Amino acid sequence: MDIPLSPQLFSRLDEGDDAVFYSEPRLVRHIDDTACASLTAFLDTVLSPGSNVLDLMSSYASHLPKDKKFASVIGLGMNQVELDENPQLTDSVVQNLAINTRLPFDDGAFQSCLLTVSVQYLVHPIAVFHEIARVLSPGSPCIVSFSNRCFPTKAVAIWHRLTSTGHAKLVSHYFNITGKFGPCTVQEMSPEKGQGDPLFVISANTL
Repeated sequence: MDIPLSPQLFSRLDEGDDAVFYSEPRLVRHIDDTACASLTAFLDTVLSPGSNVLDLMSSYASHLPKDKKFASVIGLGMNQVELDENPQLTDSVVQNLAINTRLPFDDGAFQSCLLTVSVQYLVHPIAVFHEIARVLSPGSPCIVSFSNRCFPTKAVAIWHRLTSTGHAKLVSHYFNITGKFGPCTVQEMSPEKGQGDPLFVISANTL
């Protein structure tokens, strides 16, 4: 990134308590059906059956392929009702990453991590990506997806300043600065313009 990542770039229009903002359950998917289907198809190609999956910043839907069985799918999110209503989770944890970036899991506990349409809300992204690397076993993928939707008052300032290309570069920077991931792969899965929500996926494997 050419932009220095000063703390001010991770300020938000609403600096109020996130626990209050997310206290009302939102039992909806945050991308449209076309984007959901594209993401699920992609995950089907990279996630191994019988593995342990961490769905970070999870909510009502994990977008996992329904015909693939996992040893566990653990969701960490902000609203227990949303997590309880997610049929693909085997267990869940409520935690506010804006206050506590330490993930409550053992080193190498997971074989994949998903961060789905939520990376724009991270106020301590580098610390969180270090933690993701810690809880993943070697050679495991972290898969970050984003669209053009967000809660604007809770997205960090730098996210508002960048285009989709800039967003991809920013997320790649989060991976790279940890020194714990291999090269990033950036893929655009957007439909034809005007036909649905854009979708971008950036992934990298732990070293």
